[in-house]
Amino acid sequence: MISIIMGSTSDLPVMEKACQWLDDHGIEFEVNALSAHRTPAAVEQFAREAQGRGVRVIIAAAGMSAALPGVIAANTTLPVIGVPIKGMLDGLDALLSIVQMPPGIPVATVGVNAAQNAAILAAQILALADPAVAAQVAKHKATLGEKIQRANRDLAQLNYKHKVN
Repeated sequence: MISIIMGSTSDLPVMEKACQWLDDHGIEFEVNALSAHRTPAAVEQFAREAQGRGVRVIIAAAGMSAALPGVIAANTTLPVIGVPIKGMLDGLDALLSIVQMPPGIPVATVGVNAAQNAAILAAQILALADPAVAAQVAKHKATLGEKIQRANRDLAQLNYKHKVN
């Protein structure tokens, strides 16, 4: 199971993309709000108990100071994927906060607001030990090429005087 944690429900519009991707691919997940600053004891308890509850990967979204992914990573041995949320400074503050973890406390980090990529990365981690999830990831990856092929068919229909393809 994948656990999606966000610092506030104001992050939900971004994180819905992760929820939707996991749901569309039949991958179990939970979603909760926990704040590294407002509920620090609850964050630590969540992180320490996650593996025992069947969580295998944690996606943690946070904006501004973005402490949540790092605090979770400091309290678990599970892989943690950080999603920096765009807010102040176009999300650069959150991105740098998540990327710059001290030695020994790694947090994988996707792009600003890249919740769907976090879901895919989490699924790829689960896929190492779960053939059903591996099949879903492979199915998704196969559709990516189809989108480009469709785009090229559409581009071929464009008519310009000096266009040669």
